[in-house]
Amino acid sequence: MNRSWHLVLASALLAGAVTPVVAAGSAVAADGDITSAVLANRDVVLTGDAVVRVPQGTHTYTGVISGEGALRVSGTGTLVLAKDSTFTLPHSRQHQRVRIPGGNHPYVVVASPDEPAVTVDAGATLQYGTGGTTGLIGSFPYNTPGYQQNQDNIRVDGTLRLSLTRLFNLGIISGSGLVTQPRNMWGTLQICGTNPFSGIFDNGTGVNFASTTCAAELPGARSVVNRGSWIIDTPLNHTVVERQNFYSHEYGNDVNVHSRPGSKVILTGVYSWSDSGDGAAPSLSDPGLNWRPVAHQLNKRGTNIEGADVQWGDGTTHQIFMPGTAQTVYINLHARRQRSRLTFDYNGPVTLGAPIGGGMYHDTLSAPGAGDVVVAGTKGNDVTFAAAQHYDGSTTIDRNATLRLGSGTAGGDGSLHTGGALDKVIDNGSLVLRNTGTPTTLPAVTGAGSVTQSGAAATTVTSAAYTGATTVAKGRLIVSGTSLRSSSAVALTGSSAVLDLSKARDTTLRRLKVVTGAKILLSRNSRELTVGSTTAKVSGTALAIGGARFSVSRAGAHTVLTALPSSAATTPAPSPARTGRAATPLVGASTGTTADTGTRADTGSNVGAPWAVTGLAGVVLAGLAAVFVLVRVRSRPRTSPRHSR
Repeated sequence: MNRSWHLVLASALLAGAVTPVVAAGSAVAADGDITSAVLANRDVVLTGDAVVRVPQGTHTYTGVISGEGALRVSGTGTLVLAKDSTFTLPHSRQHQRVRIPGGNHPYVVVASPDEPAVTVDAGATLQYGTGGTTGLIGSFPYNTPGYQQNQDNIRVDGTLRLSLTRLFNLGIISGSGLVTQPRNMWGTLQICGTNPFSGIFDNGTGVNFASTTCAAELPGARSVVNRGSWIIDTPLNHTVVERQNFYSHEYGNDVNVHSRPGSKVILTGVYSWSDSGDGAAPSLSDPGLNWRPVAHQLNKRGTNIEGADVQWGDGTTHQIFMPGTAQTVYINLHARRQRSRLTFDYNGPVTLGAPIGGGMYHDTLSAPGAGDVVVAGTKGNDVTFAAAQHYDGSTTIDRNATLRLGSGTAGGDGSLHTGGALDKVIDNGSLVLRNTGTPTTLPAVTGAGSVTQSGAAATTVTSAAYTGATTVAKGRLIVSGTSLRSSSAVALTGSSAVLDLSKARDTTLRRLKVVTGAKILLSRNSRELTVGSTTAKVSGTALAIGGARFSVSRAGAHTVLTALPSSAATTPAPSPARTGRAATPLVGASTGTTADTGTRADTGSNVGAPWAVTGLAGVVLAGLAAVFVLVRVRSRPRTSPRHSR
């Protein structure tokens, strides 16, 4: 028996391969090439680094690999592991440190990761599991909370297929290949730690990216193909950033985000449909397909923000995370441990074409969203809401940022939810209203920012406590039940602009600037208009106040003030010699002073107080010139007798 064994060993050595050594039972102790043992379904105890050269086709291994060493899977075929394997790197090559700080809120930190214990070469496929709970390679010595951190890190340059129906971790993932999960495979990959993987994740059913007990990073991964649910969470007081583009390959897949108090999730990529390429090479032939419904709603995708603080963009891009309309995407804000918050942080213009609601999955509008929205104060951040929003919460526009309601084109009208207990706008930047067909009403507006009406459709303001400027460039701005007395200035900059104060609480403006043709509507019963410290009585057919001149007419329940050119007057113009004095009020104007109160009539030229100063200077200069001529004449010698009559 012993002699037979020595002959076998000698033959193997002559063949240039390291041959398995038969151990107790049927297990094989080996390193080097273990292909034959694996294809024969023998258990293998590693005594060093080993390789399986998988021939073409699919080969299911029902044995177990244990011991110490590393495993390389190469070749052109698929190796399927039916049972869990438990080998580890030799102790001399282990330097990975796993800490669990956080006290009552523990989380896992992986530092100085070990080299990969498993490597899948380009061209080869390794499959964990056969659709059940076993088939994973791993060792789990850390007693980590919430999940088991795998000691056996993995490098994937080929393909790793995950056919498991349990929660599992792959350790630290590196390589440039494909990690893929079959569709409807109800297992969950838990990704934790910083993973230098530069390939593609193809999520067939469910992946957890970070969790309440671990943070995660994928700084170099090319993209995520999403056929199921990609679920993101955070430990307490952590920020988790995911920079990948997401590609939708199946109807209804979603990115679901959770976070803990003090934590944030930042998504800087684009969640797009992919109509070409497989999981290893997703692409979209036409970006416009994100915005147009396709057959069977194949491009429908969504996000559910579950009591999380989520930020789209990091101030370095201006491609919105979720491009599309209500027919192609859905966005829900829910309250769990806390209300949700969604921040837009871009460095250029982006358009949100879908409503934000609070329903379940596709049924976005079945309930209002339970969260708040922020437009971050990054320079250039210019966000357009081109759909009617449906969240009950605050909308904050930070300094230097712009929020536009409506795209300014047909079919792109936008609005904010009103009537909810928490609806309000905190405007410290710029709020621009530009619907073309759908009138809208704003919730209460506060802050130090500006409000601009520039769409053909009317906007109604019911509570205005903002202190920035108010501009009406086009269309009608209706002030109802409130006033604009806190706004620093009001400017009507377009000839079709209408400021409707007929239902306002009062008709007091701090400053006023108008162009010819612009209108101010007052109630027919209104008796006065106040600009700054000047009050003008509204009667007769004309009115002048602070350099602005209006014709006065009545139409239905309204008194209509139409801005006139500053040079137009219904009473004789003052003579040049009198232009240094206050202009004579028009009919119906206040008999109080009309000196400059900070208002100007804007008709394309500066007429008013500047003209008065110019006129006074002209009179003085003319007088000096006359005196000079008279002195010169009297001082000249006479060359002829004086004539008399």
